Amino acid sequence: MESPTSSTVASVVRAPKGGRPRATTRPDLERIGFELFARQGFDATTVDDIAGAAGIARRTFFRYFASKNDLVWGDFEQQLAGFRDLLNATGPNVPIMTALRAAVVDFNRFDATVVPWHRQRMQLILTVPTLQADATLRYRSWRAIVTDFAARRLGLAASDAIPRLFGHTLLAAAVTAYEHWLAVPDAELSELLDTAIRRLEDGLGGASSA
Repeated sequence: MESPTSSTVASVVRAPKGGRPRATTRPDLERIGFELFARQGFDATTVDDIAGAAGIARRTFFRYFASKNDLVWGDFEQQLAGFRDLLNATGPNVPIMTALRAAVVDFNRFDATVVPWHRQRMQLILTVPTLQADATLRYRSWRAIVTDFAARRLGLAASDAIPRLFGHTLLAAAVTAYEHWLAVPDAELSELLDTAIRRLEDGLGGASSA
């Protein structure tokens, strides 16, 4: 996805003559939504606002997103499938924490043109109270992928305490790295994630021999 620069947003928001929208794709609606969130706040922006700015009917918006929250998360479910694929492709001889660290860092690696947009997305997800309940559900799916991978590697059930500990602590490390990234504009996200997860390795890395 491209970063929603002011020029691209403006070109999408302005409807051509005859009232037809220039485009009605998911990326277009995300760009418009994020521009409106930045200008007037997430809670103050309605689905009708986004649809109106895009030049489409409210019902058309719901063909692309089930809710305003879904627009913020974008294609998160598809990305989760990619995260699972990264872990599944890891060789059996790669240490468990090395595999998890590499997958989390790769999963959160973005082209430079996308970074400003991703920063805005994560700022909303981590700071807007009305998105917190939704975040809990979404991150449960992320955590389950880590838990399942750890369970397979350790020969345990995913319901056992140790695999679940991997899921919870890896998520905590990732969220901590993101919070620091949002607070420090010139910080490098990949380095923060790598460092945060390395801090866990001494403790969790020994679980493979337990």
